[in-house]
Amino acid sequence: MNQPKVIIVGQGISGTFLSWFCYQAGLDFTVIDVQREGTPSNVAAGIINPVTGRRVVKVWLDDILLPFAEKAYTAMGTFLDIPAITKTAIVDFFPNPFMKESFLKKLSQKEDYIRLLEDDRQFAPYFNYEFGAGCIAPAYVVNMAGLLPAWRNFLRQQHKLIEEPFDFSQLDAAGRVIQYREHTADRILFCDGAAGAANPYFSLLPFALNKGEAVIIEAPELPSGLLFKKSMLLAPLVETGLFWAGTNYIWDFTDEAPTEAFRQATEQTLRQWLKVPFRILDHKAAVRPATVERRPFAGFHPVYPNIGILNGMGTKGCSLAPYFSHQLVEHLLHQRPLLPEVDISRFKNILSRQPL
Repeated sequence: MNQPKVIIVGQGISGTFLSWFCYQAGLDFTVIDVQREGTPSNVAAGIINPVTGRRVVKVWLDDILLPFAEKAYTAMGTFLDIPAITKTAIVDFFPNPFMKESFLKKLSQKEDYIRLLEDDRQFAPYFNYEFGAGCIAPAYVVNMAGLLPAWRNFLRQQHKLIEEPFDFSQLDAAGRVIQYREHTADRILFCDGAAGAANPYFSLLPFALNKGEAVIIEAPELPSGLLFKKSMLLAPLVETGLFWAGTNYIWDFTDEAPTEAFRQATEQTLRQWLKVPFRILDHKAAVRPATVERRPFAGFHPVYPNIGILNGMGTKGCSLAPYFSHQLVEHLLHQRPLLPEVDISRFKNILSRQPL
């Protein structure tokens, strides 16, 4: 059987892993992407947290997604000769008695991934916390700042990267073969992040875009090697003494630029939380491609079956992208079914009305 030729639009975390698995499968593919600073993959800290929310519940498909992600990042890091993923733990400082009670309730139910610290005062020289702390493990930190550029350089070397904005007016998908400018392919797959909400083929999908902001701080006296969580998350970066600080959801926003309000609120929170000196070095923001159902979008358009999508990862891109990229490649090559919760065939009626 002739293997299909594929065009992939976007090289965020989804496009990176989709092209990685295409490469592993020996597919002929091309990635179209223009480098931008303010994308979720460039702004995110790369955290994979096995529990979520105030009720301390396990993330969706934790027993499948997390082991798969660890294996996939490790393989890619080995291939590129860079450290791609680090296994670590989150020190979860309880911000109030109610959160502590919720944590202890889950602990009594023998919830996976959580435990109490043997000595929750060991971090007292560095942080203010009145209600103790728990531990979440294993958690992971993905080296996004190293992994995505390294894969991009590999794509350049292999002449598989077109570095320009995608222009829909140059796409002809009416026939059996995809034509984009002078390039032909059997399939085109959109991994275009928040821009997917305006993609003429997929804009009717129930995206729920939200904005996130983060600051990079220098705090050389903070202990490294762990993640710290209270009203926000502190994640160590590759360079010693630097930390990513953030976690917020802004649903009503006018643009993707960083806001002074976030910077001021974050600085005030850090001053209340940290006992050690720190300095803000950078401030970033991005719009995330979240979805109403909090489930990704994967699969092919019901009217244009040679046009596909992998998008809607929201805040969980680092854990979701490896597994569903692999699923989509297996679906493309061997017609293996996608997980029903992510397969866009569930929106067949809506997408069939897409005006183009």
